[in-house]
Amino acid sequence: MKTLTGILRQAEPHWVGDGFPVRSLFSHFEHGEAISPFLLLDYAAPFEFQPTDKPRGVERHPHRGFETVTIVYQGVLSHRDSAVYSGIVGPGDVQWMTAASGILHEEFHEQAFARRGGVLQMVQLWVNLPAQDKMSPPGYQTLRAADIPRVALPGGAGTARIIAGALGETRGPARTFTPMNVWDLQFAKGATTLLPVVDGHMAGLLVLAGSLRFDDAQQAGDCAFALFGRSGDGVAVSAREETAALLLSGQPINEPIAARGPFVMNSPEELQQALRDYQSGRMGRLS
Repeated sequence: MKTLTGILRQAEPHWVGDGFPVRSLFSHFEHGEAISPFLLLDYAAPFEFQPTDKPRGVERHPHRGFETVTIVYQGVLSHRDSAVYSGIVGPGDVQWMTAASGILHEEFHEQAFARRGGVLQMVQLWVNLPAQDKMSPPGYQTLRAADIPRVALPGGAGTARIIAGALGETRGPARTFTPMNVWDLQFAKGATTLLPVVDGHMAGLLVLAGSLRFDDAQQAGDCAFALFGRSGDGVAVSAREETAALLLSGQPINEPIAARGPFVMNSPEELQQALRDYQSGRMGRLS
């Protein structure tokens, strides 16, 4: 069984653009290999936006060397990028964008949602790519809520929505470059269970609503991330109340990271090349 190594509690909120009030609960700058293959977790807790004719969001910006995964719980987003991908992402949907060799994109509240206003709640992950895949062609996956399977947790503890990876014989629809699990979990009141996670893989739980308790009696409440060590093949949790959580686990990449803003590579030289390629338009254009 994996051992809890720490609970990363509510960071100070900050705005990404004018549409996303987020808390960065972990990043590779602070937590290094402990969170690999993940790089960043931004959580936008429920926030009510007033109606507006001009959708809020983030203007065009580049990425290279990793993937962004956006999980929408409430609200509706729109996406457009230089690789001609675009889409609308609503409650329960997931957008999995592979920036890889480079992409420009923009993210805004969907126009009808912006006009009527409402609550936005979402998670965005940055997922690292191995060196051999960082210069792959960009890609895009829209995972609709109806296509994400839901299964029972062991011991009748609740349910899991399998976005990526597998639980038992059920596999999620996301295509990944390295082995990982991304599961939306709903725990029943009083539930106790052992979540199966591969020995040697990173594992962590983001509490979205409610609270979880672990074997050492530590507790994680709303907007807290419980991080576990790599050794052991499961995570033991109990829930005194109905609780929603996001489980992340994956095979560490164990390669050097050189990062600057929207670029995550393996060396300073690759970072400089990424900046030159962006400035010269080699990451495409977004009109």
